[in-house]
Amino acid sequence: MNVTIIGTGNMARGIATRLLAGGNGVTLVGRAPGKAKDLATQLQGTVRGGATVTAFDGGAFPGAIVVLAVPYPAMAPLVAQYAPQLAGKIVVDISNPIDFEALESIVAPGSSAAEELALSAPAGTKIVKAFNTTFAGALVVGHVAGQPLDVFIAADDVEAKAAVAELAETGGLRPIDAGALRCARQLEAMGLLHIKLQFTLGTGFASSMKLLV
Repeated sequence: MNVTIIGTGNMARGIATRLLAGGNGVTLVGRAPGKAKDLATQLQGTVRGGATVTAFDGGAFPGAIVVLAVPYPAMAPLVAQYAPQLAGKIVVDISNPIDFEALESIVAPGSSAAEELALSAPAGTKIVKAFNTTFAGALVVGHVAGQPLDVFIAADDVEAKAAVAELAETGGLRPIDAGALRCARQLEAMGLLHIKLQFTLGTGFASSMKLLV
């Protein structure tokens, strides 16, 4: 598959690394000039199976999936900016809507960042919540303590959820169906808890939330 990633930060790097390891093509969209090209160059060594990593140079986004690898406050402006390119795509929200000073959620009660995105996204866009409980460093490595990372996925569209699950699996991760898009509320609560635990346990953002059965 070909995937467009909007963002050039740590999470963009981590997700791109997993996608490329699975043989998927990646196109990077940067908010600052040159950053997408720089990251694409740095990621060349992780390419597998003939996949490519390139910087976006205008026009339509390639592929059916777009990952918003940006902080929650940046999502709405970017969705408005790229509305024509997002229409009809599967759009993956990885954000955790958090006040990082207070370590509290800033999303409206009874909603989630993903549900807000679904309301503002162009018609025909399929919203998927995923990757918000995984940390960037762990994604680069692909595992914690020898265990593959669990990627919890919530979406209303079954085919969109399956497509994102396939991406996770080909990248060496374990996708877990977390239910409908409204379950993003619980996933964002998990993300907040996981972040809080880094300070109480001193795990340095190197841990993973793992479901064992």
